[in-house]
Amino acid sequence: MSAARTPLRVAAVDLGATSGRVMAATIAPDRLELTEEHRFANGGVRVRDALLWDVVGIHREVVDGVRRVAAGGALDGIGIDSWAVDYGLLDADGQLLGTPFSHRDSRTDGVAEQVAATVPPAELYGVTGLQNLPFNTVYQLVAARGTAALEAARSLLLVPDLLTYWLTGHVGAERTNASTTGVYDATSRSWALELCERLGIPASLLPPLHDAGTVVGRVLPSVGETIGALDVPVVSVASHDTASAVVAVPAGQERFAYLSSGTWSLVGLELDEPVLTEAAREADFTNEGGVDGTIRFLKNVMGLWVLSESIRAWEREGRDVSLASLLAEAAQVPALRTVVDIDDPSLLPPGDMPARLRALAERAGEPVPSTPGELVRCVLDSLALAYRRHVRKACELAGEDVDVVHVVGGGSQNTLLCQLTADACERPVLAGPAEAAALGNALVQARTLGADLPDLAAMRDLVRRTHDLVRYEPRSGLDWDAAERRVRAAVTSPR
Repeated sequence: MSAARTPLRVAAVDLGATSGRVMAATIAPDRLELTEEHRFANGGVRVRDALLWDVVGIHREVVDGVRRVAAGGALDGIGIDSWAVDYGLLDADGQLLGTPFSHRDSRTDGVAEQVAATVPPAELYGVTGLQNLPFNTVYQLVAARGTAALEAARSLLLVPDLLTYWLTGHVGAERTNASTTGVYDATSRSWALELCERLGIPASLLPPLHDAGTVVGRVLPSVGETIGALDVPVVSVASHDTASAVVAVPAGQERFAYLSSGTWSLVGLELDEPVLTEAAREADFTNEGGVDGTIRFLKNVMGLWVLSESIRAWEREGRDVSLASLLAEAAQVPALRTVVDIDDPSLLPPGDMPARLRALAERAGEPVPSTPGELVRCVLDSLALAYRRHVRKACELAGEDVDVVHVVGGGSQNTLLCQLTADACERPVLAGPAEAAALGNALVQARTLGADLPDLAAMRDLVRRTHDLVRYEPRSGLDWDAAERRVRAAVTSPR
């Protein structure tokens, strides 16, 4: 594209599983600013026995947020990123068939074992390179075989692609999010059509693929009238929110691991090629696409979902709790008093999280947390221990080492967790920016629209020059090895 006017001003729509936000982003050679124009709650909606996404409501909030951005000045582009794996189905008329399921819905229980009977796990990993998560799109699709919706469907669109379709009429799939589905070939960067055939998944549903940084269209006239801005280009950014967050990791020349810390924690390395070894499969690491053909070699960790769901449980009980007071209380609890496997499947669905954590501790023979502060400290210590485990394993599997751990996302503002992460990983932690996904979204838009940001290094340099980071040095004195042995013993012992 020709050189862009400066500054550029775009709408960065960043959708998380518990909240969404629409940011006005301003980008110039020495300027990268975000202004939050709209924030809204998000989450699964229980309808009878199903957990669903109110995706039409999300669309309404997205359009409202973009309208607010447009009301504040020039609007040069729009881009959407979101969580992965969930999708909507369109019929032959392009209408949505039913309400999309949440990945936390129970319909995929036991489906991974069914798939393994047809495609052995080692063979599946050799194609997709994905961590074996029970909610991957491949398992959702196998669970949906024979349903009226799947039989009537003509197109499948992942959540950000569905929302982009409603803005532009464009049907397609952006690769960073497609790479999370389990029906995508990590080596050829194309849909795994033979795999779909073996599993009885209609490959005709899978839309054309494109790379992050593609202008997929311009807003439909009806959308333009609603937002008050006509003919605005819509850029398909790195539509998986973690891929967008990794774009904004403010790394320089140092060797780094990244931790995208939010509802989920994604911890890993940026590589040039996937690691598809048997050792990587046994360690359950995932290879997902990144911007400019990079690979995000990472592990999904349950993340701050466990903490936020605990807070919701206490609020339902009528307790007066705040995150600040809970963290202050947790800081007074002895370190590593109680540690659990933070990735235990019991922590995945919504519900009474404090009771589940106490049950995990009891089964593991750990001191059972009796106060909210003790329980929060258990969560944070267990998360830091998981980060330590996975940073070390990622380096071992990829034959790499790291000098620093970059923490981005909302968790970068949790000072206790950041310090514990530095202590556990025995590496400095550089924390920030908190809104990394929205920044990465905006940077990819800006490059597509003509800004002089030729590569990831240039984008990251702009983040580094325009955002303050907090550095945490590792402290000694805690026996993380012993804590790890306690968790491993609990995981491997019969229950």
